[in-house]
Parts: sequence; structure tokens; C-alpha cells
Amino acid sequence: MTPNWIAIGAFGAALAVIAGAFGAHALSSRLDPHSLALWETAARYLMYGGLSLALVGVAGKSAGCGFAGAGWCLVAGTAVFSGTVAGLALGGPRWLGAVTPLGGLLMIAGLLLFGWAALKP
Repeated sequence: MTPNWIAIGAFGAALAVIAGAFGAHALSSRLDPHSLALWETAARYLMYGGLSLALVGVAGKSAGCGFAGAGWCLVAGTAVFSGTVAGLALGGPRWLGAVTPLGGLLMIAGLLLFGWAALKP
């Protein structure tokens, strides 16, 4: 059974708005400018992932199968990328920075798979 990518994307986008608001209000006085910029990056890419997942869901409903790989890569990539960047912003271990690019690569793979699936007749 394929997950409901539209719902997951919508919840991810909502979480991005919550994270952005939390950063602007609760963290702005607690984090240095670099860490706050990292938090904002995490929230922004969480939104990108959420919107992309919602589009995968819409395309999957109208075109049928072939979009599951894109969805899974986007979920994993968004979680890893935004999660590690947010962790770094909050003072997490520096090794998280070595994991972050894997999340970015998964997001890129998800978007490429999405494009590939959209090209199929």
C-alpha cells in the first residue's frame, strides 16, 4: 500500500511553519546568528520537502503508480537533511554535518525520480 503522500506532505509543510515560528519567536534570543540561520535552513528545506511530497501525491493520483520511490526518497531525505541541520543549530554533535549531505542527495534523488516518473506515458 502506497502512503498518502499528500497528507504526509501537508503535515511536513505544517511542521515547517511551526519550526519557522518557533525559530523566530522562541529561539531568536537563545541562538547566535549562525545557529539561527541553520534553524531557518532546516525549516525551509522541510517546507520544500513537504510541498514536493504533496506534488508527488497529486501526480500519483492522476497518473497512477511509479511515484512511490520519489516519495520515499523525499521523506527520508527531508528527515535526514532538516533533522541534522536543526540538530546542528541546537548544538548537536558536529558529526551531524557529515550526515547532512546524504539527506540532500536523497532529496535530489527523490526529485529526479519524480521527474522521471512524470515523463513516463
